[in-house]
Amino acid sequence: MFTHFQIFGRDIYTYGLLAGIGLVLAGLYAMICVKRRKRDENDMVIVLLVAAAGVIVGGHLLYGITQIPYIPSRFSSISNFPQFISFLSLTFGGSVFYGGLIGGVGAGMLYLKLKKLDFQVFTDVAAPTTALFHGIARIGCFLGGCCYGVESSWGFITHSNHLNPSVNGVVRFPVQLFEAGFELILFATLAFLLYKGILKGKLYLIYLVTYSVGRFILEFFRGDEYRGLVPFFGTSWLISTSQVISIIIFATCLPLLIISIKKDARRCEGGSV
Repeated sequence: MFTHFQIFGRDIYTYGLLAGIGLVLAGLYAMICVKRRKRDENDMVIVLLVAAAGVIVGGHLLYGITQIPYIPSRFSSISNFPQFISFLSLTFGGSVFYGGLIGGVGAGMLYLKLKKLDFQVFTDVAAPTTALFHGIARIGCFLGGCCYGVESSWGFITHSNHLNPSVNGVVRFPVQLFEAGFELILFATLAFLLYKGILKGKLYLIYLVTYSVGRFILEFFRGDEYRGLVPFFGTSWLISTSQVISIIIFATCLPLLIISIKKDARRCEGGSV
């Protein structure tokens, strides 16, 4: 893995760099799309900033939830303020994409509603924007050595992962790159639908339904247990926190998508009579 490099004596971490590149490219894409639809691109910038704040809060909170089993032992060992800061860093220092997604969507939708902006246009643009950002950021995960895959007879091996030393010397399935590819294909598909004006007002639902299926499958190839594992409906089969959320999102968004498509179909039939 290529976790970091130095410029003028300062460490530059590849995950942060790739996430920043993804954020800039996704933001530029969103602004261009909004402007083409004769909406104020400044509104899109504010929506993205508000959503980004939600992403940060939601991502760290969900990571904290995955750390609940470890909190009692960590908390009991606190004897001074620096150890308390270390406890907060260990418990909330990481980030889970789904937490960021939920926080970002919630914050963005709230802002759109309060400002009475065109909900359909902004959410449709946000769908490929989200996929583009996440696809690039996942490449950063691969280079940074986080969110790594299971042990495999085929894959990549590193000897210099200081973030997760247990990964060193073990061949790992490059699940981060597969998810990055999945997201970038999803971006291209959603961008095409947006450009052609197909399924207006439904693109974010399509993103959520499709991503939840892909993420559920890809989680089986993840090897980092710190993301949280729970019993599957009381069985001995363990699934991750993200798989639980994938099930909830799929079960919620698929019916909404079907209902929305049927409503449009009935509206078209009524208009043609």
